[in-house]
Amino acid sequence: MKYLIVGLGNPGPEYADTRHNIGFKVLEHLADRAEVRFTTERYGDRAELRHKGRTFILIKPSTFMNLSGKAVRYWMEQENIPVDRLLVITDDLALPFGAIRIKPGGGAGGHNGLTSIIGILGSEAFPRLRFGIGSDFTRGRQSEYVLGAWSETERTTLAERIELAGKAILQFGLLGVDQAMNGFNKR
Repeated sequence: MKYLIVGLGNPGPEYADTRHNIGFKVLEHLADRAEVRFTTERYGDRAELRHKGRTFILIKPSTFMNLSGKAVRYWMEQENIPVDRLLVITDDLALPFGAIRIKPGGGAGGHNGLTSIIGILGSEAFPRLRFGIGSDFTRGRQSEYVLGAWSETERTTLAERIELAGKAILQFGLLGVDQAMNGFNKR
C-alpha cells in the first residue's frame, strides 16, 4: 500500500527555517529517521520510505506555496495515489504552537497552499495534518510572522513536536485517518 505525504513549504535557503516551512521540516525528519535521502525531481524533492509493509512517498514541492496544487496533482498521478491516501502537512496560525490536528478534509482556512490544492483537485476532501505555529504577531504582521524564523522559546520544543507529527504520519498510513486523529489530535 502506497501513501503520498506532501509537506508544504517554499523552496530556497531563505525559507528553510521559517514557520511556513514546517511541512518540509517534518518530512526531512521522517527521511532522516528512516535513513533515506531526497532527490530533486519534477515539481519537488522526493524520498521514499518503507514502514511495516507500507510505502510512504515524501514530497517537498518546488512550486512555492501558492502553486502547491500543481505538485500534488502531478505526484498523485505519477504514483497512482487516490485522494484518501494523500496527506498534506501544513502550518496553521489558528492552532497554538506545536499542536497537531489531523482532519479528513475541510476548507483552506486562508492558507494559500491549501487553496491551491483544493482548486486543482476540485475538492476539499483530502486528509491533512495541521501543525500549529501560533499567532503571536501584531495586526498587519501575519506575513512576517509566518515567513519568520522560530523563536528561541519555540526551538526548545520544536524537535519533539516534529517527532510527534512524524509518528502521526506513520499511524495515518498504518491505521487510517480516523485512528490517527484519535491518537494524535489531543497530544
